[in-house]
Amino acid sequence: MADQTFHYDVLIVGAGNAACSAAHAALDKKAKVGILEKASRHNRGGNSALTGHMRFVFNGLEDIRPLVKNATDDELRVLLERMPHRTEAEHWDEVMAVTNNQSDQEMLQVHVTESRNTVHWLASKGHDWTPSGGFKMPSDNILLMNGGGYGLQQRNFAALEKAGVAFHYETAATELIQDQTGRVIGVHALTPAGFVKFTAKSIVLACGSFESNPEMRARYLGPGWDMIRLRGVPFNTGDGLRMAMHIGAMPHGSWTTCHASPQDINLPPYKIPIGYSTEGSYARYMYPYSIMVNTQGERFVDEARDLRGRTYAAMGSAILTQPGGIAFQILDAKARKMDIYPMNYDKATTAKADTLEKLAAELDINVPNFINTVREFNGAIQPGEFNPDRHHLDGKCTAGLPINKSNYSLSVEEGPFEAFPVRCGMTFCYGGLKIDAKTAQTQHVAGRPIAGLYACGEMAGGLWVGNYASGSGMMAGATFGRIAGTNAALAALQS
Repeated sequence: MADQTFHYDVLIVGAGNAACSAAHAALDKKAKVGILEKASRHNRGGNSALTGHMRFVFNGLEDIRPLVKNATDDELRVLLERMPHRTEAEHWDEVMAVTNNQSDQEMLQVHVTESRNTVHWLASKGHDWTPSGGFKMPSDNILLMNGGGYGLQQRNFAALEKAGVAFHYETAATELIQDQTGRVIGVHALTPAGFVKFTAKSIVLACGSFESNPEMRARYLGPGWDMIRLRGVPFNTGDGLRMAMHIGAMPHGSWTTCHASPQDINLPPYKIPIGYSTEGSYARYMYPYSIMVNTQGERFVDEARDLRGRTYAAMGSAILTQPGGIAFQILDAKARKMDIYPMNYDKATTAKADTLEKLAAELDINVPNFINTVREFNGAIQPGEFNPDRHHLDGKCTAGLPINKSNYSLSVEEGPFEAFPVRCGMTFCYGGLKIDAKTAQTQHVAGRPIAGLYACGEMAGGLWVGNYASGSGMMAGATFGRIAGTNAALAALQS
């Protein structure tokens, strides 16, 4: 095998949602497609197999009807009562809000305006969605991909294999090959049998960011990030970024921030898709209805400054800055009576006690500080109705605290009390490569496109800065993957 050379019209590096979307789009143009996947066949799919949602624009029943197979119009109308629409203007505004108005506007324009077209295109490829599960599925998206990201990826692989796409597993790309004009014409890769050369008329890089690389995390994100645990796979070690920048690709976006969320204290070092289920995940997203304290017994963040879907990706970073990099979500008996816990909390690491003092002592939290924090929080809650709606803020706030809580302020006074210890879990990094938003062609530091090279998914920088909205990564991956695959195929077939 080490002496072999493979040739394709379009060669895609990576096998996640963005890569598979690029492959579907290239096939639409009748290109011959090959895919390189560093993981084994059993572990294929990247982080895309470990998620559940896509965040897209819709204006009502006519936009979601083509996506859902097993629901009646009346059932969908009930669903839309929770969230009747997410218009282009609303989607633009929420991304700008979560990124502090720093999202690349050209990228965002394409992301917003093409999202609805992309999900309908995905439906034409055999994908479908189901209604999201209300309180038991803590998302502010009303639809869940059928089978989650794992189901989406299994359908992708089946369709692409049936269409003749060649998958090369356990194949790690190591170097881009250029001709004398600077055009990218291939990839050197390492397989268990040795080095293999892949040539192609167009290359699409869709192999993730650098979240699985401790050295790069420390270099770009700073101290402490080298020891972080991953919500996702161990394969995204920045290879595509390194290869592209080595030939002059322009870095773009926020290389010092990342998607990091509250996860169970017993989150393993990484996860792989085998055996994964949403219900069994380590995500701990009850924080908007809790008070979250550190080992000193002090609150350190506004737990509900916005909807969970627009804050969770920044909460992990806040937890990481606390002593020991841990925090505790504290709730009292009222939350159990309301039955607002997500399903996966049934398997959460937890402590429970009849008194706050016993709870703090069991967890080695500073007891006097903790009792004072709870007393002051309870006393600062303002009048209003507590409403744990996933889609709408309730305005139930506190006043007069050093860090006020903006919504969902529920007193902590009725035993038994529960605490859920959490840590920061990292999903992906926001820094990536500069691409042309309309073609996904990678841009050179000299200010011109790199011939033959396209990038999409987490490798395309610029959209996310400091924060993120739930389901946006899968949506951007599919959208820019479709754009990359289309333009890579057109360029290949014209050459």
